[in-house]
Amino acid sequence: QRSPLLPTSQCSIEAHHFDVYPASPEAFVVAAADAISSSRPGARRETSELFIKRLEALEQIANSHEGVVNSFALQAGRELRIAVDPGDVDELGALRIAREIAAEVEAEMTNPGQVRVTVIRETRAVEVAN
Repeated sequence: QRSPLLPTSQCSIEAHHFDVYPASPEAFVVAAADAISSSRPGARRETSELFIKRLEALEQIANSHEGVVNSFALQAGRELRIAVDPGDVDELGALRIAREIAAEVEAEMTNPGQVRVTVIRETRAVEVAN
């Protein structure tokens, strides 16, 4: 039970790690946000060095495939975006690469949660008229 003398912000701070029962809506939101944040990959369980190595390993798996121009590990390693050369990779090839990379990530890495693999195959035509 919240003391009537404590302001809402102090109750929120006390409930931050569920040390005390969240006695106000604000305190509950703070405690829930802390729980969600701490469950992210790399948030608290890993050192920054291990976290960076894991992101680099994700990108290395993607870059090892033929036709991949670049890759980016995003969202704390929960998403892997891969750009492929549209001249080298057709639409079915993009699907194949996404499936293969997802299978490799699942087999070779320990990831808390899912990793979304997105292959981007894009052609742009730009002309300038004077």
